[in-house]
This record gives sequence, C-alpha cells and structure tokens, in this order.
Amino acid sequence: MYDKKIALVIKGDLMDWQKLNVTAFLASAVAIQFPDTHGQPFVNASGTTYLPFIKHPMLIYKADTEEQIKRAFTRAKERDLHIGIYTEPLFSTKNEAGNHVEIAKHTDDDMPLVGIVIYGENKKVDKALDGLKFHP
Repeated sequence: MYDKKIALVIKGDLMDWQKLNVTAFLASAVAIQFPDTHGQPFVNASGTTYLPFIKHPMLIYKADTEEQIKRAFTRAKERDLHIGIYTEPLFSTKNEAGNHVEIAKHTDDDMPLVGIVIYGENKKVDKALDGLKFHP
C-alpha cells in the first residue's frame, strides 16, 4: 500500500492529443522532481532492460470547467501538496524558454490552467480533488 499518490486533473474540453500531451508532461514533472517515485527497471527473459515506471498510483481526473480545475489547484496549495501546472499558452510554445516566458506572465489567480498534477499524501490529495470524477 502506498502512502502517497499522483493525481492529474485535465480539462475535459481539450482535443485528445492535447490531453495526452498535458498528461505526459505533468507526469514527467513528478518523476523528475521526486526520484523516490521511480520503480526499478524491468528485465525480460531475454535479459533486456527496459525503463521503469513511476511506482505510485497515478489517477487522472476530469475538470469540466475552469472553476473545477482552479478549485483543485487552490485546495492543493492550501494543503501544501506538490503541484505542477500546464497552461493553455504552452500549446503554442516551441521550447522550454518559451514555456518559462508564458508561465511568468500569470499570477496564481489568473493562470489559464488546462492541467495540473498533484503529488503528496493520499488523504490530502483526495481532499484537494473532492468532487471531481475520473477522466473517462
């Protein structure tokens, strides 16, 4: 049983490729920042080694409205959870420098969020996401 979990909240009105892109980038943020989330490499019967997975549960929720994603973001901040963000302008940037420029334009209150990742204690994550449904 794990005492921590990773939860992603993705806006439901994005195109499929955008949802997948946001999910991948946000999940990678947790893996990069927290090496203890890494599992062990996989080795098959041929002796070939493959990349490990993140070893914590990863749940994906759907935000039907901007208010729902902002509420989850605010509640996660209030609970001192680790948060990663993806904003709408990042779909049009072409590199990391552009991403930093776009993120720097906004305060916590006016970020055009399309996805967030939250990492932390199970119960705190659950409370931050209270009312959201799993993404279909």
